[in-house]
Amino acid sequence: MDAPCLFPTLRYADPEAAIRWLTGALGFREHAVHRDGGAVLHAELALGASILMLGQARDDDYGRQVGDLGGRRTDALYLAVADPDALFRRVSESGAEIVQPLRDTSYGSREFACRDPEGNLWSVGSYWPRADADADA
Repeated sequence: MDAPCLFPTLRYADPEAAIRWLTGALGFREHAVHRDGGAVLHAELALGASILMLGQARDDDYGRQVGDLGGRRTDALYLAVADPDALFRRVSESGAEIVQPLRDTSYGSREFACRDPEGNLWSVGSYWPRADADADA
C-alpha cells in the first residue's frame, strides 16, 4: 500500500487548546510542533499512519485563500476508528458538543459527530474507506 498522501490542515485561534483536545479526546499524539514566541507556527499530530497539520489562525496568504465563515473558518473531517463507543465516551467526557449521538447507520457503520473547541465538525465512525479496495465491495 502507498504511504498516506492526504494531510488535512486546520488553523485555530488557540492551537494549544486544540492540541490538548485533539490529543486528549481523540487520541492524537504530537509528532512535531514548531513554536515561535509561544505561537504554534506548524504542528503535526499523528493518529496511526495519518497526520493532521495545524497552526495559528492568522491573516496571511493561506488564511485569505481558505477564507472563513462568519469570522471563523470551520471544516469537517471524518475519523475512522475501531471502537466508536469508547471514543464517544471519551469525547463526551471532554465536554465537546455532540451534534450527532452515537448510532448505527443503514450502511453498517457505528458513528457519531462532534465539534472541536473551535467549531470544526468531526464525524467519527467504524466505516473505514480504503483506496486499495473495490468501492463496490
